[in-house]
Amino acid sequence: MSLLTDIRLPAVQLAAVSKSYPCAAGPVPVLREVSLGFPQRALTAVMGPSGSGKTTLLNCAAGLDKPDSGKVILGDTDLAACDERELTTVRRSRIGFVFQQFNLLPMLTAYENVALPLRLRGGRVKRDRVMEALRRVGLEHEANRRPAQLSGGQQQRVAIARTLVAEPAIVFADEPTGSLDRRSGRQIMDLLRDTVDRVGRTVVMVTHDPAAAACADRVVFLSDGKVVGRLDHPTADAVAHQLSLWEG
Repeated sequence: MSLLTDIRLPAVQLAAVSKSYPCAAGPVPVLREVSLGFPQRALTAVMGPSGSGKTTLLNCAAGLDKPDSGKVILGDTDLAACDERELTTVRRSRIGFVFQQFNLLPMLTAYENVALPLRLRGGRVKRDRVMEALRRVGLEHEANRRPAQLSGGQQQRVAIARTLVAEPAIVFADEPTGSLDRRSGRQIMDLLRDTVDRVGRTVVMVTHDPAAAACADRVVFLSDGKVVGRLDHPTADAVAHQLSLWEG
């Protein structure tokens, strides 16, 4: 099967997904019957104005939130139909997460943070596997440092190593460069791009940064809880132009 064919197969498929959140005046719709597939072995960026539903879309696709209606299909599993125990098993075995605030445990070293997903699965943790994950992000020599001893960019690289060590089929990243300087942000995007191109994973990323989105294979634009546009082979200028249409 060719790469072109593979890239069109959805790793996750959303079908008519709707999600609302309660408030005093009544439910507030955040996603409105969104149907969308995220291709395998590709990096997809999700963009849109504040309040457009980006993070909610990511959370529903990753099984962190349950939609009010619709389906979320990961492989042959409908995440929307799973109970919490089943979702926990799927998240630990098939899904990885990268967050803007890193979410490292401050009392653990970089090595121990990266080893954590393997410990949660049970069984013996192989040191070579953890060190290889750190080597992949260029931090094998910082294995014994705690998060407070690392820069923001280094902490995010540890977070990516922690995700990759579990060998997830798909990685969801919520504003992974949002709290980093431009140089560190570029390093993180290079790592996510390498995760797709060399490791063969699928990455879905929420971002507000046109430069980060330009590293993606495709950008999906949301507005008012709906998909309002798509852009293949994006450039930073093309992304910024599309954003101006929906944010204007």
